[in-house]
Amino acid sequence: MSNPTFNLNAVARGTDLQGKGASRRLRKQNLVPAIIYGASKEPLSVSLRMNELTKSLETEAFFSHILSIAVEGQDTEEVVIKAMQRHPVKNMPMHVDFQRIVRGQAMHVTVPVHYNGSDVAPGHKAGGIFVSNATELEVTCIPSKIPEYISVDVSAMNVGDSIHLMDIKMPEGVVIRELEVAEPFNRTVATMQAPVVEVEEAIEPQEHEEAAGTRDPEGDEEARKLQDQDDTHDAPKSEDE
Repeated sequence: MSNPTFNLNAVARGTDLQGKGASRRLRKQNLVPAIIYGASKEPLSVSLRMNELTKSLETEAFFSHILSIAVEGQDTEEVVIKAMQRHPVKNMPMHVDFQRIVRGQAMHVTVPVHYNGSDVAPGHKAGGIFVSNATELEVTCIPSKIPEYISVDVSAMNVGDSIHLMDIKMPEGVVIRELEVAEPFNRTVATMQAPVVEVEEAIEPQEHEEAAGTRDPEGDEEARKLQDQDDTHDAPKSEDE
């Protein structure tokens, strides 16, 4: 795993720059409102540069690494991203929550999950469909042990196989938070499902009234007599008549 460094610059916000109206004004200036909290310190409201933050968001590791935020006129804050609100249409960041870290103190962080080898798995070659039920996991570890992502090897999966939380090999010093509770639930995170076979239903020929064996002989005879009467009635008279 790589070890990228993320540095952001911020400006502290006073009470006059807090609230919904103030946040809208900040966004019009290409600034993103944010808050820094934790580590037994007072929460700090700041604003970040939109272009700087957006560029960092392009890297997946940004969400699972220690970030350095240089607050103008104050000490640099070491944090991890805990939550982010995005615009529902533009997908641009609208507000960010950062949690301070304490070196050597365990914390809960959410990291991505990467599944490796699904395309070479025996189940895939047999037509199976690989399905993942977890794209990220919340883990517990000290800040220096935060993994960029969790790697899960699925290259040996056959059709019908499944992988559960307890099957995942975790990095040293990192544990899955869901399994640290009193009654852990060993949920499924990935399966190799059997291929779906579509069966086409045979189209039955439509029945017609004139199909063989469905005609009414007596009705046909009566119809011919009526037709003969019509022909006789409509026939032109000869000069002799």
